[in-house]
Amino acid sequence: MTELNDITLTPSAAPRCWALIPCAGTGSRAGAAGPKQYQVLAGKPMVMHTLAAFADVARIAETLVVVSPDDDFFQTPEAENASFLIATCGGSTRATSVFNGLNALLNEGAVAHDWVLVHDAARCLVTPELINQLLNACLGDEVGGLLALPLPDTLKTAHAGRVAATLPRFDKWLAQTPQMFRIGSLLEALELAGDAVTDESSAIEAMGLAPKLVTGSAQNFKVTYPEDFCLAQAVLQSRQT
Repeated sequence: MTELNDITLTPSAAPRCWALIPCAGTGSRAGAAGPKQYQVLAGKPMVMHTLAAFADVARIAETLVVVSPDDDFFQTPEAENASFLIATCGGSTRATSVFNGLNALLNEGAVAHDWVLVHDAARCLVTPELINQLLNACLGDEVGGLLALPLPDTLKTAHAGRVAATLPRFDKWLAQTPQMFRIGSLLEALELAGDAVTDESSAIEAMGLAPKLVTGSAQNFKVTYPEDFCLAQAVLQSRQT
């Protein structure tokens, strides 16, 4: 029998950091022909700008892109040689796509204690600096957190097309992505919250936890409406000069 003193105890492996990009949306609000994340901006599809930013962050072990089962974009020349994982388990809602993607990460060798950074495919102006900023702020945190911006504008509520009230903005933030949480905690939170949540932080909050707010950038906006394409194109082109 082996004595306890004969065993060399080694610390458990440090948690790894994974990125998960839900990419199964149809982009209906963008008015584009086809999913907006595949529209070309500054010479390449929008999602490829997103993936390039994560590829430049050394602390990200792997990036997983979650697409719809019938999506063949990543079989095209623009993407076939890229170094990221593809999971064809996208659902009808963001929450479903993320939940399925988390399970796909576990199948790729991730563990529940690892971190995952969930990021919008159409938030193509994210930079490696912003991703590292979130990592630096959250790696030592018990809960995790998200990039966000303090609300700069006056906030109104409406009734029948007219102003009903003006709300104080001093404690209001605009949520961005990436949002960074433990894989196991996020799986549990999404399973409890269901499809109604529109971001990962909301699911974590529903468990009674308080994610950390990490100041992001006004340029890290999500391309949503037709006019957003021109602005994103201008920013991306300015970075290439």
